[in-house]
Amino acid sequence: MMKRLVTFVAAVLAASSLSAMAGDMITGQYEYMNHCASCHGESGVGDGPIAGILTVEVPDLTVLANNNDGEFPFLDTLMVIDGRTGVRGHGSNMPVWGDTFEAEATDKVGIYGAEMVARGRLLSLVEYLVSIQQF
Repeated sequence: MMKRLVTFVAAVLAASSLSAMAGDMITGQYEYMNHCASCHGESGVGDGPIAGILTVEVPDLTVLANNNDGEFPFLDTLMVIDGRTGVRGHGSNMPVWGDTFEAEATDKVGIYGAEMVARGRLLSLVEYLVSIQQF
């Protein structure tokens, strides 16, 4: 029981240190700029520097709500970005960010804490996407 508590506390501390690393940017924007903007572009419209060399069209992330009758598809978006649930984005060329985020945190907070950190990073990223929706 004590080991799980220590792991939980370590995960919380790791998540809060991630926010500190982001400086003045909110964590979701930090994650987006470091993991998504190369394909989706800084503004999210699908015009990142790598988009032109991909074999699939990079979607405009600013119109996800408009394309879903004005309702942001939060859970679907989370699952596509996570990639570990069998829901894959862009015809499966999109990285599996859930695995990446979990692996990056495992050495710092252990396997149980790493999952919590990964989910926190994914949720922050999706919240940022909510904030850039164009209506």
